[in-house]
Amino acid sequence: MILELSVENLALIERADLRLTSGFTALTGETGAGKSLVIDALALALGGRADTDLVRNGEKKGCVTLLADLAQASPARAKCQELGVDLDEDQLLIQRDVSAEGRSTVRLNGRPSSVGILKQIGSALADLHGQHDHQSLLNPEEQIEFLDTWIGDDATALKRVVSEKYSILTSLQADLKAIRSGQKEREQRIDLLQFQIEEIAQANPQVGETELHQAQLNKLKNAEKLGTATLQLVNSLGDEEGSAYERISAACRELELLAGLDSDLEIPLHHIRQAETLVQEATRALRSYSELLEHNPAALEETANRLDVLARLKRKYGSDESEILAFLAEAIAELDSLQSLETDESSLESQIDLTYQELVTTADELSDLRMQKSRLFQSEAQSHMRELAMDKAVFEVNLEKTTIQSNGQDTVEFQFSANPGEPTKPLHKVASGGELSRIMLAIKVASAGTAGIQTLIFDEVDTGLSGRAAAITARKLQQLAEHSQVVVISHLPQIAAAAKNHFNIEKVESFGRVITQIRRLDTQDRTTEIARLLAGEKIGHSALANAREIMETAASYATGNKANAPTKSLV
Repeated sequence: MILELSVENLALIERADLRLTSGFTALTGETGAGKSLVIDALALALGGRADTDLVRNGEKKGCVTLLADLAQASPARAKCQELGVDLDEDQLLIQRDVSAEGRSTVRLNGRPSSVGILKQIGSALADLHGQHDHQSLLNPEEQIEFLDTWIGDDATALKRVVSEKYSILTSLQADLKAIRSGQKEREQRIDLLQFQIEEIAQANPQVGETELHQAQLNKLKNAEKLGTATLQLVNSLGDEEGSAYERISAACRELELLAGLDSDLEIPLHHIRQAETLVQEATRALRSYSELLEHNPAALEETANRLDVLARLKRKYGSDESEILAFLAEAIAELDSLQSLETDESSLESQIDLTYQELVTTADELSDLRMQKSRLFQSEAQSHMRELAMDKAVFEVNLEKTTIQSNGQDTVEFQFSANPGEPTKPLHKVASGGELSRIMLAIKVASAGTAGIQTLIFDEVDTGLSGRAAAITARKLQQLAEHSQVVVISHLPQIAAAAKNHFNIEKVESFGRVITQIRRLDTQDRTTEIARLLAGEKIGHSALANAREIMETAASYATGNKANAPTKSLV
């Protein structure tokens, strides 16, 4: 239930406060006084669109604050719990600021929040019915929402599942379409990758291999030259007469004799002995190398071919063996990914079939529920219509199945006949503006208890009504207010007189500027205001007397209504 609404710097409103209680509250005022601004302020506080044109001229921002009591179990309280919004002693304080530059901020109990969260909570807190909302009754796409709202939680739960399954199905179908649309390109890419992987795998390059083969190639190309040169070295170092080994050995023996005479020669003797050993080892190694070295044309060709293979791979896949192997790893990974898409396609087809069957099953359940409940809904709505001065009204709900969408597979069309003997026809063809207002009120009354929303706000729901219809509408609002907080902006005296609380919205001049004020009316002021609604500008004794009579009648009806009020909701 809404307790307070405070508005600052919103269009003509400089500062205004509206303190509400339970029951029926009426707001009246002359045309242009700013009644619609109150609705705009409530809409902002409930998560509506922020329009910078609403900010009062010359001010940096406009601010709307709404205090709600959520002590009782309600959709708004449940929504706060679902969204993690903490209440302060069962109360929720909503602050909505709109800057002249277009920025909008939201705070819930002093904590920053988002417009999206506020909108969810706001839609559960209050049902705001604007002046032109009855036009939604003419739209078949909206009519199904009225039926589902009346059905309540059962329809909401099934619609949620249908919406989720529909979303999953469309996403899966989009994925499958994307896979199939690129199938030709994917297959071409798979063929290329398979060829590249096979080419590299068959070559089996090893890191550093090129350098080794290049050295081997040089050796094989110069085998004959190497053999001749090493054989000559073997002869000159040790095999022929006067070789290096013989001369070093002779020097070593002579130095041994001299070292016996002078120990200082031990050091050069040591070096000569090492040289003798090293020459001997070098000669042995060269002889072995020469014996093993041979001219091998087959090995030469094999090595050259291997180097050609590696060179070809480098031209295609990388500058060295490391880059070639990195390319191979990436190609294998890409191929695995592309081939997995073929498996994904099959898997997607299975998932689509399963999801579609689940969607159809749930949509059928929702259709059956709507069909079952629609008869009760039309009967109850028709009952309320007949109480609203449409004694012979016939109201029907026609359902037809169509292609499954996110809200199910049904289309709903409301049909109506106001006169006996006349066939029912779609609302937009037969209902007048006044009838639409009463039909909307009847549906709202029928849905109030089911929807569970505690606060109902009507902006001139009495449009097109007068006389007996206006009086009956006032009584219906009184009746509804026994079970919900009802706030009505009206221009009809019958409705204003039926309210428990009455506020007047008026324009006054302050410091050279026009501002809108909201003022609670006491009994005397109420009488005057209702007389104004009856008579216009000139309020005479007869208008005042008529106003008092209307108020007394409304009060007696309210008292009688309370005395005979049912123990459970009318709806």
